[in-house]
Amino acid sequence: MRNRGAFPVIMALSSALLFAAATPVSKLLLSESTPVLLAGLLYIGAALGVLPIVFIERRRGTSKTYDKTSRWRLIGAIICGGVLGPIAYLFGLKLAAASSVSLWLNLELVATALLGHFIFRDYLGRYGWMGVAGVVAAGALLSLGDQASPFAALLVAAACVLWGIDNHLTALIDGITPAQSTLWKGFAAGAFNISLALLLGSSWPGAGTVAVALLVGALSYGASIALYISSAQQLGATRAQIIFATSPFLAAALSALILSERLGAFHAVAVAALGVSVFLILRDRQVHEHEHAHATVEHDHSHRHDDGHHTHVHEGLPESTRHSHWHRHEPLTHRHPHWPDLHHRHEH
Repeated sequence: MRNRGAFPVIMALSSALLFAAATPVSKLLLSESTPVLLAGLLYIGAALGVLPIVFIERRRGTSKTYDKTSRWRLIGAIICGGVLGPIAYLFGLKLAAASSVSLWLNLELVATALLGHFIFRDYLGRYGWMGVAGVVAAGALLSLGDQASPFAALLVAAACVLWGIDNHLTALIDGITPAQSTLWKGFAAGAFNISLALLLGSSWPGAGTVAVALLVGALSYGASIALYISSAQQLGATRAQIIFATSPFLAAALSALILSERLGAFHAVAVAALGVSVFLILRDRQVHEHEHAHATVEHDHSHRHDDGHHTHVHEGLPESTRHSHWHRHEPLTHRHPHWPDLHHRHEH
C-alpha cells in the first residue's frame, strides 16, 4: 500500500491556522454583534466560501449520493457543530479574553479523543495517548495564573464537546464531498442561528461588520472545515484533531498580536511540548498494524486506486488520481499499517 505522505497533515495544519484567526477577529466583532447573530453570519460565510468549490465539483460530475446513515450523521453534525457549538463558544468568548478562550480550545482534543476511543472506534495506542497528554499539559501550562470567568470556561468546554461529536460524525460521512458537507452545515446552521437571533431581538450590525463576519466565516470556517474534513477522512478524527490542536496556540499568538493581550513566559516550553506531542501521535501510525477483514460495502467517497482497498478498474485513469463515485468493495482480509479512516473502524 502506498504511503499517503504529508498531504493530509498539511491540510489539518492549514485548517488550524485559518481557524486560529477567527478567535481574535470574532472578539472584535462581538462588540458590534450578539453571539447568536455572529454565529449565524460566520456559518453563512462558511457556506459562501465553499460554494465555488461545490459548483466546480458538480461540473466535474462529482457524485452527491449518500445513504440514510450519512444523512443522519450530517444532521447531527449541523446541530452539534454548526448550531450549538458556535453559540456556546461565542458566549464564552464574549465573557473572557481571546487568549484565554484560545487555550481552552485544547479541550476539543480531549473530547474528540475520549469520544473516539469509547464510542466511535477511533482508537489510540500508547504513543497516541502520550500525545494527548502532552497537548493537555501544554494547554494547562499556558493557562497558569489565568483569572478568567469559570462560567466562560464552562461554555467553551461545552462547545468543545459538541465539536468533538461533530468531528467524528463528519469523518464518517461518505457520499458527499467535504465542500458539500460544509455547504449544508453552513447554510442550515447559519440560517437557523440568524433567525433565532432576530427572534430574540438582535439588531443587524453595520455593513462593514457583516462583510468582515462573512469573510471570516468563508476562510476560518468554510475553508478550514473543508480542509479538516478532508484530513479527518484520511487520518481519522482523533489524529486530525491532534494536529488541529495547534490552532489554540496559534490563536493565542494572534490574539497577542491583534488585541495586544499579554502572553506569559511559559509559551516557548508549551510550544515545544506541543511539537513533541504531535510527533508522538504521528508515530502512533507506525504501531497500528494487524490482520483485519473488510466486509462487503457500497459507498461513495473520494479515493485513489493505489491504497490497497480500491481495486476496481477505470480505463485510462492513473492509479494515483483522486476521484469520487459510487463503488463496491468485495470482502478482503489483509495486513498493513493504517489509521481509522472510512475503511478501518474495526475492533482490535
